[in-house]
Amino acid sequence: MNAVPPYRIETGRLVIRCYEPRDAPLLKEAIDRSVEHLRPWMPWIQAEPQTLDEKVELLRGFRGEFDLGTNFPYGIFNLEETTQLGGSGFHPRGGEGSLEIGYWVAVDAIGRGIATEVAAVQTRVGFEVCGLERIDIQVEPRNERSLAIPAKLGYTQEGVLRRRLEPGKAGGPRRDSVLFTMVRDELESSPCLAYAYVAYDVVGNRIGV
Repeated sequence: MNAVPPYRIETGRLVIRCYEPRDAPLLKEAIDRSVEHLRPWMPWIQAEPQTLDEKVELLRGFRGEFDLGTNFPYGIFNLEETTQLGGSGFHPRGGEGSLEIGYWVAVDAIGRGIATEVAAVQTRVGFEVCGLERIDIQVEPRNERSLAIPAKLGYTQEGVLRRRLEPGKAGGPRRDSVLFTMVRDELESSPCLAYAYVAYDVVGNRIGV
């Protein structure tokens, strides 16, 4: 990887950026209204509901991970940054030269192509800004809505990885995942190129293409 992922990415309708502790109320609102929607797919939902103070501490940790270069969580916001629409991130789970994209969308924002747009833009950023060789996406096999996204964007389904994802509930078994992958030279023929973005570094300078 040649560069740390951008701290901020803008599209025509979304802001995808590194969290700040001040985002805690927006994150709490997004999750509180989406708990039942997210429960089948997101193991971290077991910790909900959290207090606002707990959300502040969570986001302090997210910002620290980003600054230290160990993990890169993003919030997805409307252009005015008054509403959180979901979350995403780049996660270093696949070895050198690769990152994994993860995403979730709030219940009242589904059906608007947000996850597809975010995954497409992050794919471009991963190759064009970060210099990655490979990007992965893992999806729980029963999550049909999420399964459609990497396939739509030109990712290749590598196979089913057994018992790779965290348990869906405390004491439960680990869950299978469907692994999708794109390598650098496949971007030029990918539908991801239809999604434009502008990326910025930690001090607000424009970076990338």
